[in-house]
Amino acid sequence: MIVDERYPIGKFEFKGEITNEVVKTWIEEIEELPELLRSAVKNMNMEQLATPYRLGGWTVRQVVHHLADSHMNAYIRIKMALTEENPTIKPYQEEKWAELPDSKSPINVSLELLTALHKRLVQLLRSLSPNDLKKTFLHPESGEVSVGRNIGMYAWHGRHHLAHITSLVSRKGW
Repeated sequence: MIVDERYPIGKFEFKGEITNEVVKTWIEEIEELPELLRSAVKNMNMEQLATPYRLGGWTVRQVVHHLADSHMNAYIRIKMALTEENPTIKPYQEEKWAELPDSKSPINVSLELLTALHKRLVQLLRSLSPNDLKKTFLHPESGEVSVGRNIGMYAWHGRHHLAHITSLVSRKGW
Protein backbone atom coordinates (compact mmCIF):
# COMPACT_ATOMS: atom_id res chain seq x y z
CA MET A 1 0.00 0.00 0.00
CA ILE A 2 1.46 3.34 -1.09
CA VAL A 3 0.71 6.21 1.27
CA ASP A 4 0.91 9.82 0.16
CA GLU A 5 3.60 11.19 2.50
CA ARG A 6 1.90 14.61 2.36
CA TYR A 7 -1.27 13.12 3.88
CA PRO A 8 -0.31 10.05 5.91
CA ILE A 9 -3.75 9.90 7.57
CA GLY A 10 -5.63 11.25 4.55
CA LYS A 11 -7.18 14.67 4.10
CA PHE A 12 -9.70 16.02 6.58
CA GLU A 13 -13.17 14.80 5.68
CA PHE A 14 -16.28 14.86 7.81
CA LYS A 15 -19.69 14.63 6.27
CA GLY A 16 -21.73 13.49 9.27
CA GLU A 17 -23.56 15.46 11.90
CA ILE A 18 -21.34 17.25 14.40
CA THR A 19 -22.75 15.73 17.57
CA ASN A 20 -21.65 16.19 21.18
CA GLU A 21 -19.95 12.75 21.03
CA VAL A 22 -18.04 13.64 17.86
CA VAL A 23 -16.90 16.95 19.36
CA LYS A 24 -15.94 15.23 22.63
CA THR A 25 -13.67 12.83 20.69
CA TRP A 26 -12.09 15.69 18.77
CA ILE A 27 -11.45 17.64 21.97
CA GLU A 28 -9.77 14.57 23.50
CA GLU A 29 -7.51 14.32 20.44
CA ILE A 30 -6.61 18.00 20.79
CA GLU A 31 -5.90 17.48 24.48
CA GLU A 32 -3.60 14.52 23.81
CA LEU A 33 -1.56 16.12 21.01
CA PRO A 34 1.10 17.97 23.03
CA GLU A 35 2.13 14.84 24.95
CA LEU A 36 2.06 12.64 21.85
CA LEU A 37 4.17 15.18 19.97
CA ARG A 38 6.61 15.50 22.85
CA SER A 39 6.95 11.71 22.94
CA ALA A 40 7.49 11.50 19.17
CA VAL A 41 10.43 13.94 19.20
CA LYS A 42 11.94 13.34 22.66
CA ASN A 43 14.92 11.27 21.51
CA MET A 44 15.69 13.17 18.31
CA ASN A 45 19.08 14.73 17.81
CA MET A 46 19.78 17.95 15.90
CA GLU A 47 20.34 16.12 12.61
CA GLN A 48 17.05 14.27 12.92
CA LEU A 49 15.19 17.49 13.80
CA ALA A 50 16.67 19.02 10.63
CA THR A 51 15.37 16.14 8.47
CA PRO A 52 12.40 16.86 6.19
CA TYR A 53 9.49 14.48 6.78
CA ARG A 54 9.34 13.99 2.99
CA LEU A 55 11.24 15.18 -0.08
CA GLY A 56 10.47 18.87 -0.40
CA GLY A 57 8.69 18.94 2.95
CA TRP A 58 9.34 20.77 6.18
CA THR A 59 11.89 19.56 8.69
CA VAL A 60 10.69 17.98 11.92
CA ARG A 61 11.66 21.22 13.70
CA GLN A 62 9.56 23.28 11.28
CA VAL A 63 6.59 20.93 11.73
CA VAL A 64 6.72 21.34 15.51
CA HIS A 65 6.90 25.13 15.24
CA HIS A 66 4.15 25.13 12.60
CA LEU A 67 1.83 23.28 14.96
CA ALA A 68 2.27 26.02 17.55
CA ASP A 69 1.72 28.75 14.93
CA SER A 70 -1.31 27.08 13.42
CA HIS A 71 -3.00 26.15 16.67
CA MET A 72 -2.56 29.69 18.02
CA ASN A 73 -4.42 30.88 14.93
CA ALA A 74 -7.13 28.25 15.48
CA TYR A 75 -7.60 29.36 19.08
CA ILE A 76 -7.95 32.99 18.04
CA ARG A 77 -10.33 32.12 15.19
CA ILE A 78 -12.59 30.18 17.56
CA LYS A 79 -12.60 33.03 20.08
CA MET A 80 -13.45 35.49 17.31
CA ALA A 81 -16.33 33.30 16.10
CA LEU A 82 -17.65 33.05 19.66
CA THR A 83 -17.54 36.81 20.27
CA GLU A 84 -18.31 38.34 16.87
CA GLU A 85 -20.96 37.78 14.22
CA ASN A 86 -19.37 35.62 11.47
CA PRO A 87 -16.05 37.52 11.49
CA THR A 88 -13.74 37.38 8.51
CA ILE A 89 -10.45 35.92 9.69
CA LYS A 90 -7.05 36.67 8.25
CA PRO A 91 -5.25 33.76 6.60
CA TYR A 92 -1.49 33.57 6.97
CA GLN A 93 1.26 32.27 4.72
CA GLU A 94 2.32 29.10 6.54
CA GLU A 95 5.25 28.46 4.22
CA LYS A 96 6.73 31.90 4.89
CA TRP A 97 6.12 31.59 8.64
CA ALA A 98 8.05 28.28 8.56
CA GLU A 99 11.07 30.16 7.15
CA LEU A 100 11.18 32.91 9.80
CA PRO A 101 14.08 32.83 12.29
CA ASP A 102 11.91 31.65 15.21
CA SER A 103 11.29 28.41 13.31
CA LYS A 104 14.93 27.55 13.94
CA SER A 105 14.64 27.93 17.71
CA PRO A 106 14.69 24.91 20.04
CA ILE A 107 11.53 22.82 19.73
CA ASN A 108 10.98 22.93 23.50
CA VAL A 109 9.75 26.50 23.07
CA SER A 110 6.89 25.34 20.82
CA LEU A 111 6.28 22.15 22.81
CA GLU A 112 5.75 24.23 25.96
CA LEU A 113 3.62 26.73 24.05
CA LEU A 114 1.44 23.95 22.63
CA THR A 115 1.03 22.40 26.08
CA ALA A 116 -0.19 25.67 27.60
CA LEU A 117 -2.23 26.64 24.54
CA HIS A 118 -4.01 23.29 24.39
CA LYS A 119 -4.87 23.48 28.09
CA ARG A 120 -6.64 26.79 27.48
CA LEU A 121 -8.15 25.62 24.21
CA VAL A 122 -9.52 22.42 25.73
CA GLN A 123 -10.95 24.36 28.68
CA LEU A 124 -12.73 26.69 26.25
CA LEU A 125 -13.93 23.91 23.95
CA ARG A 126 -15.39 21.86 26.80
CA SER A 127 -17.46 24.87 27.86
CA LEU A 128 -19.17 25.32 24.49
CA SER A 129 -22.90 24.86 24.04
CA PRO A 130 -24.49 23.27 20.96
CA ASN A 131 -25.31 26.80 19.75
CA ASP A 132 -21.67 27.85 20.18
CA LEU A 133 -20.61 24.97 17.92
CA LYS A 134 -22.80 26.41 15.17
CA LYS A 135 -21.23 29.87 15.29
CA THR A 136 -19.06 30.65 12.30
CA PHE A 137 -16.20 32.63 10.90
CA LEU A 138 -15.49 33.44 7.29
CA HIS A 139 -12.21 32.23 5.84
CA PRO A 140 -11.53 34.24 2.63
CA GLU A 141 -10.22 31.13 0.85
CA SER A 142 -12.35 28.33 2.40
CA GLY A 143 -15.66 30.05 3.02
CA GLU A 144 -17.80 29.86 6.14
CA VAL A 145 -16.51 27.50 8.84
CA SER A 146 -18.43 26.55 11.98
CA VAL A 147 -16.72 26.33 15.35
CA GLY A 148 -17.68 22.64 15.50
CA ARG A 149 -16.10 21.87 12.14
CA ASN A 150 -13.01 23.90 13.04
CA ILE A 151 -12.56 21.74 16.16
CA GLY A 152 -12.57 18.68 13.91
CA MET A 153 -10.17 20.26 11.45
CA TYR A 154 -7.65 21.03 14.19
CA ALA A 155 -7.99 17.61 15.81
CA TRP A 156 -7.15 16.21 12.35
CA HIS A 157 -4.41 18.82 11.83
CA GLY A 158 -2.57 17.73 14.96
CA ARG A 159 -2.82 14.03 14.06
CA HIS A 160 -1.80 14.84 10.46
CA HIS A 161 1.47 16.51 11.45
CA LEU A 162 2.16 14.02 14.22
CA ALA A 163 1.90 11.30 11.56
CA HIS A 164 4.43 13.20 9.41
CA ILE A 165 6.90 12.81 12.25
CA THR A 166 6.03 9.27 13.35
CA SER A 167 6.00 7.96 9.77
CA LEU A 168 9.44 9.53 9.19
CA VAL A 169 10.73 7.89 12.38
CA SER A 170 9.32 4.56 11.19
CA ARG A 171 10.76 4.87 7.67
CA LYS A 172 14.19 5.86 9.00
CA GLY A 173 14.19 3.27 11.79
CA TRP A 174 14.97 5.88 14.45
